[in-house]
Amino acid sequence: MTELAFRPREWWQKLAAPIDPALLGMLALLVGYALLVLTSASPERLNNQFLNLAVALVVMRLAAQVPPQRLMHLALPLYVAGVLLLVAVALFGDVSKGARRWLNLGFMRIQPSEIMKIAMPLMLAWYFQKHEAMLRARDWVVAALILLLPVALIARQPDLGTAILVFAAGFFVIFLAGLSWKVMATLVFGGLASLPFAWTLLHDYQRQRILTLIDPEADPLGKGFHIIQSTIAVGSGGILGKGLGNGTQTHLEFIPERHTDFIFAVLSEEFGLLGNSFLLVLYALIIGRGLMVAANAPTLFSRLLAGSVTLIFFTYAFVNMGMVSGILPVVGVPLPFVSYGGTALVTLFAGVGILMSIHKHRMLVQK
Repeated sequence: MTELAFRPREWWQKLAAPIDPALLGMLALLVGYALLVLTSASPERLNNQFLNLAVALVVMRLAAQVPPQRLMHLALPLYVAGVLLLVAVALFGDVSKGARRWLNLGFMRIQPSEIMKIAMPLMLAWYFQKHEAMLRARDWVVAALILLLPVALIARQPDLGTAILVFAAGFFVIFLAGLSWKVMATLVFGGLASLPFAWTLLHDYQRQRILTLIDPEADPLGKGFHIIQSTIAVGSGGILGKGLGNGTQTHLEFIPERHTDFIFAVLSEEFGLLGNSFLLVLYALIIGRGLMVAANAPTLFSRLLAGSVTLIFFTYAFVNMGMVSGILPVVGVPLPFVSYGGTALVTLFAGVGILMSIHKHRMLVQK
């Protein structure tokens, strides 16, 4: 009869096997910094954020255990399921604040667009892996259609912020797969030429956000109020900031959504340029580590997936900081790993788990 013994060291080694210590350490510093900012921005939500983090860590741990080969097998069914759920949202979804983004399953509500943030890079990485031997012009067209279908469904809800993130996740895969610079230049010029037509497709509130970005002073107490107050907060922090809990714009409640989309304004006001620099260094370290994982990945699928996931972290940060600082329209993108919330946090940690899985299995070459 085999004797069962509890060996803490062996159990810990099994538990921590898929974890990348360097990436986890950087992430721990960022999350700790985020919780510090949240204690000032919205202390009453701190307990809920700990719960969100617990769920996100479990998801990260599970994702880190899934080998890249298994992720490849999940790519197509996850993408198809995501598209079907988006179609279901368009037909039967719940309407809230003028947008149809949620699907009521009876026992819970889900937001299928979040699934596409992971499903999109998985699907396109799988597609390019499958056609790695000979990429033809039609393969790039098919890849573009794979990308544009869910993006169009999400933009129609309307949810421009999520549509941008899903588009970016797919575009990064296509770019890293070797998209020609000539094609990219053609797409850029074509996009610029189509701007007048695209303007007519925007919803009224989306046009208003763009006009407000150009001239927030046109309606300083209405549409432009949020941008004006957030930029004041960002600039008033100076070099060292006003100190934790001492932000006037924050605690006089001039900053909108200060615990979610505009938490960067809180950080800037209370920690100043020095605090912003620390945040940027943490992001740079995490992104750099992710790109190292991508560079050392053994297969095209792993390289494309790791590169796309990593660059999505950059997109989140760039878009959020840009909109809070008044250089991009407000599109509802959270600051990655910092903003309060559960859904986006779980998605981001799932991405980290995927990077850890690719790093763990980097020595295994698929046959």
